[in-house]
Amino acid sequence: MLEAPAAPAIRFRDPALEPIWEKSQRGERLSEDDGLTCLSTRDLTGLGRIADAAARRVSGDRVYFTFNVHVNPTNICVLSCKFCDFAAKVGDDHAYEYSIDEIIGQIHPDVHEVHIVGGHHPTIPFEWYEDLLRAIKSERPGVQIKAFTAAEIDYFHKRFKIPDREVLERLFDAGLDSMPGGGAEVFSERVRRELFRGKAGADRWLEIHHLAHSMGIHTNATLLYGHIETHRERVRHLMRLREAQDESGGWLCFIPLEYQLGTTLLVDRQASPIDDLRTLATSRLMLDNFPHIKSYWVMSGEETASIGLNFGADDLDGTIGTERIAHAALAASPLGLERDRMVRLIRSADKIPVERNATYDVQKVYDA
Repeated sequence: MLEAPAAPAIRFRDPALEPIWEKSQRGERLSEDDGLTCLSTRDLTGLGRIADAAARRVSGDRVYFTFNVHVNPTNICVLSCKFCDFAAKVGDDHAYEYSIDEIIGQIHPDVHEVHIVGGHHPTIPFEWYEDLLRAIKSERPGVQIKAFTAAEIDYFHKRFKIPDREVLERLFDAGLDSMPGGGAEVFSERVRRELFRGKAGADRWLEIHHLAHSMGIHTNATLLYGHIETHRERVRHLMRLREAQDESGGWLCFIPLEYQLGTTLLVDRQASPIDDLRTLATSRLMLDNFPHIKSYWVMSGEETASIGLNFGADDLDGTIGTERIAHAALAASPLGLERDRMVRLIRSADKIPVERNATYDVQKVYDA
């Protein structure tokens, strides 16, 4: 935690933001009603200034990014989540499976992080995943492996009849460094029943992350928003994450993920940039115990993500490389941003770019 700069004077157009600003300055936790106010206010500038001040208390002017690659080993999946354009069934024309050698070929030797998530494949043996991690560590010894969502860990447990702890121990022994935050979707049983009935629910997702934290494995967390969830369900998701972080303290970063319409078309229109920025700012203010909040350019686009760096976010993810999940849903972002473009995006927000690895160890500070 950095020494807090002097609080700027803010004149709010929405008087409902005044008590939220005062609470934030005093270090008091926001309530559910406060979160709802943040998500509905028309004073976007005022909300952004509150969230930016909160982010500066944590990270100063620094914004983190990583030289990374996203690898999705297969899109074949036993689930049929209604929001997903990525998944395929065996025999589908767009179904694919990468070999270990093909995956290694996607990982540039200089990357800091490889992010691995994929479909819940019906026949790949668990030993294949262990072999994959070992091969990456052998062929790319300088890379950190951030792999397998809690939903995937839950599937490994069910599919192979292996206890959760053994699943994590075996993956850790094979080279796992940390876990991504995907698969959380939104902590609402109503939404789960409607959209992703076959996937692990909130209790199970949190149970696996708590276990990982107890084993010294850091993780991230997400929220999928902009579909059929309500504002109240968004806020309650954030509050439950905040409570869970109080218990185990192992989450590194929170990433709000904007639902991509793709061909699933759960709603008539995609979340607006204004909604993206409100959600980022609300996340920073509600999640006072999370070290980092990510403005995920892959789903929100470069321009909105860059603006988000003044709405509470202090991370821009990375160069990404071959990510397929969001782009299967027709995300408009480019498939990869080179390092210099990441630096320019961060500087355009009047922030200091800091290159990191998966566990936020600083690799380089771009001062000049």
